[in-house]
Amino acid sequence: MQDGLRIDGERLCRRIAELGQVGAIAGGGVARLALTDEDRAGRDLVVGWMREMGLAVTVDALGNVVGVRRGREDLAPVMMGSHIDTVRTGGRYDGNLGVLGGLEVLATLDDAGIVTRRPLAVAFFTNEEGSRFQPDMMGSLAFVGELPLEKALATAGIDGATVGAELARIGYAGPAPVGGKKGKVHAYVELHVEQGPVLEAEGFTIGAVEGVQGISWSEFTLTGQSNHAGTTPMRLRHDAGLVAARITTFARQVATEMGGHQVATVGLLTQFPNLVNVVANRVVMTVDLRNTDETLLKEAERRVFAFAEGAAKEEGVGLSRRTLARFEPVAFDAALVGRVEAIARELGHEVRRLPSGAGHDAQILASVCPACMVFVPSAKGVSHNVEEYTSPSDIQAGGDVLLRLVRELAG
Repeated sequence: MQDGLRIDGERLCRRIAELGQVGAIAGGGVARLALTDEDRAGRDLVVGWMREMGLAVTVDALGNVVGVRRGREDLAPVMMGSHIDTVRTGGRYDGNLGVLGGLEVLATLDDAGIVTRRPLAVAFFTNEEGSRFQPDMMGSLAFVGELPLEKALATAGIDGATVGAELARIGYAGPAPVGGKKGKVHAYVELHVEQGPVLEAEGFTIGAVEGVQGISWSEFTLTGQSNHAGTTPMRLRHDAGLVAARITTFARQVATEMGGHQVATVGLLTQFPNLVNVVANRVVMTVDLRNTDETLLKEAERRVFAFAEGAAKEEGVGLSRRTLARFEPVAFDAALVGRVEAIARELGHEVRRLPSGAGHDAQILASVCPACMVFVPSAKGVSHNVEEYTSPSDIQAGGDVLLRLVRELAG
């Protein structure tokens, strides 16, 4: 396929900028937590673009949105996509590039008068980030049948609202059934910013993503005893804050000692009563552990969980733990990864194979169809940050690789 067709990078960047104004926050960032009013406005904008392009749009009972461009034959579609929800201090590119890049591919084919053999679909999945409702990748998990719809709808968020109630409130509790079982999607390709520093630091334009590392999210609740900060001897304290601090530093220690792809993060820590002169009686905290190797991830979990129990016992503090999300590492389809690499080179781009450190809808879709990802650089490796940035030239390059690959897959 050497006809030289390229996406319109300027049009794609304009759409990214326009969607970036929905839920805009200071510094150029975006806050569109899942199923908020801002998320509804973002959904309305993207669905409007889909309808303007003549796509057949469906919204399922969990709010997943799929726009389909007809092919010459009624076959399972080649799907592109990602998500448009963000973290509270997010950037313009995370997730959005995959959705809008998919729409740009379809617009480019429309401009060229090209109709593929297979239909082409662009999807955005509900609550990929998991910032308001856990687990993350909720919409795609339900889409492939790994999360029961009833359980997802009953999930309460950090503000007490439930997924089902919020979907109804914003008008995205759709009529379509949830489900993309085997055979319903021919292949899935996700264009995404790297969200890390490797491509930029090493001078590569395209990342051929080999897989996604395993993810373990745990929530710890520590229960101690409030007491006066000045009159309570250290030996008689039951300080939940101390235990939280020890768990935090130990998780970092484990990641450092294990090395390789092991990472550990305490991203949420809420302390009560959170007063300068009172010993903390309760802490709720999260521990995020990730590794490309399932055996090593289990070892990190074992060490952190055992330490937490021991530290709580030493301080006379109660401890409970619950799993918020748990995904084993996923390897993407080897043939598709190879094609990403080859196409990038054919188009004159420097390309590197690498794993993804972040979770993505692509890892979930990989359970029902061949799947892969195309990475483009993140400036300074920054993501989940208002300063998130990917250059127009890199967006153009990633979109061109996406276009070439899906044309091959769709015939």
